[in-house]
Amino acid sequence: MIIIMDGTIRYTVRPYDTIWMLAQVFNTTVDSIMELNPGMNPRNLQIGQVITIRPGYQYYPSNIDAGYDGTEVGFLELYDLVRMLWQQHIIWTNLVILSIVHNLPERDLFVQRLLRNATDFANLFGFFYGEEVAQNIENLFTSHITLAADLVQAAMAGDEAAYSDVEQRWYDNAEQMAQYFGEINPDWSEEDWSAMLTEHLDLLRDYVVNMLAQNYEENINLFDDIEMQAMEMADMMSEGISMQFPG
Repeated sequence: MIIIMDGTIRYTVRPYDTIWMLAQVFNTTVDSIMELNPGMNPRNLQIGQVITIRPGYQYYPSNIDAGYDGTEVGFLELYDLVRMLWQQHIIWTNLVILSIVHNLPERDLFVQRLLRNATDFANLFGFFYGEEVAQNIENLFTSHITLAADLVQAAMAGDEAAYSDVEQRWYDNAEQMAQYFGEINPDWSEEDWSAMLTEHLDLLRDYVVNMLAQNYEENINLFDDIEMQAMEMADMMSEGISMQFPG
């Protein structure tokens, strides 16, 4: 819970928070956070640790309708919401990969749930950017998801030609997403999104390769990297939206 006191707030550290990211979120500086928290180790934030922050004026929490479930959320909740969507994205992607590789009976259900993630992202974007953008976002995320499933199936079949074709279309889709993000939000860089989404695909591709090679222990460590990288994309997405639509 965040409590406003004398122009400062008491903030509870969440997974993957960094001092730099918090400075961006609260429109302040790293130096200001360090001054307010003497003795804090900026390279070793602990989940649950409570720190003091003095936000810039425009970043005091304000209520918005997120358009995701019809409820009102504050600025900080936007970050939580986007992180949740990306977290769900990688969790259900992981389950889809596992279900395809091991031919699990829940495979179709897992795929349907992962596809709902595309709709959830579209609903969020729709609130800020309108119906047309929401539909484009849903189409892009849906292609991203279905191509990933096709990639796993091609890899399992050992069809190198099909695998190369799907892989190219998968990466092309990521470039299309990066370009579109750059078009709809002046605070998003197409180059930054291209790098982020390419890294996301690289990690998922390696995860699939390890899964087929039964390198299960290595994949556990790799999934930690996938999760952390997804949280970086989530925060970049939230920051861009909040900068374009302050308050």
